Amino acid sequence: MFDIVLNVLGVLFLWLSVEYCLRHETAESLDDASLTPFADDPEVARRVELAIGKTVKAVAPEVAKPGWVNLEM
Repeated sequence: MFDIVLNVLGVLFLWLSVEYCLRHETAESLDDASLTPFADDPEVARRVELAIGKTVKAVAPEVAKPGWVNLEM
């Protein structure tokens, strides 16, 4: 019985912690955050936009500056 109470309290604590952390987030900001992994690749961002119908705020890839070398890691 004590184990069940601890499990319920643990789940309740986890749920309240997540709610507290996300208290200032809006549906739009959470939606934008879910599309962030696609923002650095314009081609993938375009395909995602076509697939789901939402706009992905893509950023252009970094261009090498004259005299600088971009290293792929």
